[in-house]
Amino acid sequence: MTARRVAAVACLAAMLAALLVLPGRWYLLMWLPFAAGAWLVCRLDRRTALVLVLAGGAALPLTAGLEPPNSSDDMYRYVWDGRVQRAGIDPYRFPPSAPELTRLRDGFLWPEHSNWCVPSGCTLINRPDVPTIYPPVAEALFAVVPDGARTRPMQLTMSAFALGTAMLLWYALRRLGRDPRRAVLWAWCPLVALEAGNNAHVDVAAVALAAAALYVLARAGTRRAAALGGLLLGLAVATKLTPALLGPAVLRRRLVTVALAAAGAVAAVYLPHVVAAGPAVLGYLPGYLHEEGYASGTRFALLALLLPGPAVAPAAVLLLAAAAVHVARTADPDRPWRGAAVMVAAALLVTAPTYPWYAMLLVMLVAYGAPAEWLTLAVAGTFAQLATDLGLVQTTVQRVAYGAALVVVVAGARIRSRHATRRAAAPDRPVAALGRPGPPP
Repeated sequence: MTARRVAAVACLAAMLAALLVLPGRWYLLMWLPFAAGAWLVCRLDRRTALVLVLAGGAALPLTAGLEPPNSSDDMYRYVWDGRVQRAGIDPYRFPPSAPELTRLRDGFLWPEHSNWCVPSGCTLINRPDVPTIYPPVAEALFAVVPDGARTRPMQLTMSAFALGTAMLLWYALRRLGRDPRRAVLWAWCPLVALEAGNNAHVDVAAVALAAAALYVLARAGTRRAAALGGLLLGLAVATKLTPALLGPAVLRRRLVTVALAAAGAVAAVYLPHVVAAGPAVLGYLPGYLHEEGYASGTRFALLALLLPGPAVAPAAVLLLAAAAVHVARTADPDRPWRGAAVMVAAALLVTAPTYPWYAMLLVMLVAYGAPAEWLTLAVAGTFAQLATDLGLVQTTVQRVAYGAALVVVVAGARIRSRHATRRAAAPDRPVAALGRPGPPP
């Protein structure tokens, strides 16, 4: 083995060791061997790189899933929603605490003591007094995953989606004439391993569908292909709402066809639930947006530093609308991931979430070809989530982490712009040499 291969393997081994040895609050250290390892893998021959991408894409989330979820309890809601559906009950009809669902309780999801307690008992399911928030494709996925082995089936399912996305990225990048070794930026990313393998967030399934949609739309030369891409995008949105941020970047490719296909897919999967539960299909979404402070403006940590309270939420809406218009006007239909990454990065900077799994979509876009330094937004989300465990004030950490990420993103854009200007001016130099002495070629 060459020294570069050995070093890359050592970086992967260090990440696996961190998952096995370090406590949750020190998972931030995994980003160091990840950065070094990804740099090395992108400089190996493709056959070796493929082996390492697949090895890391499988081993990291599986290793992270050896323990129950340690930084999120969303997975327990997934398990419950699946159980409710297998009992023949629409998941949007009743909250977990409803007496109609008492017969579905067991000692795993309803232990004697827990962080979530209601008059009818204690549970691992978050917000047990409100209905589910997850869209229909996610609910269908929950229904097919058995819960007899407690946390493992859901963790293995989401780990499989993470590995499948790595494989898709390698294939798509190669077919698009790009460097497939960039798939390592997804396959080895600590955020993907933790949020797919350990916390088993359904976001990874939405990202897989969004990645497939981008590949199809980047190559769509016919109306049928554009419709397929729109269909996949609609299914991604009906898994987790965040892939809707890709819309402004992809609608330049046969706008009407893509929009109708995406909207049709969303409508088709919602229709059975509308028939069964009526307006309740919205679940806890309106309440969640209020609870998270989107309406009051407290959710927008960076903007709250610059603007008075009443102006924060309108300013956030205007900023995101401006970003959407800019992306819709400038996005390259052959490379939609670039404009999509701008839109997702803008949303992350405006909302400054303390939920790092929201950045999984951006990680996939970076693997496709967005600037690698934008992964600092994923680091910022992880840092913000772990602030309390590190003995820090979460709001302060949000502002510092996302502010630092913004500085890195802007600095990277300026450096790339300067390099592009120099490259554009380079062909003119030999012409100038015809009339007077110039630099050597």
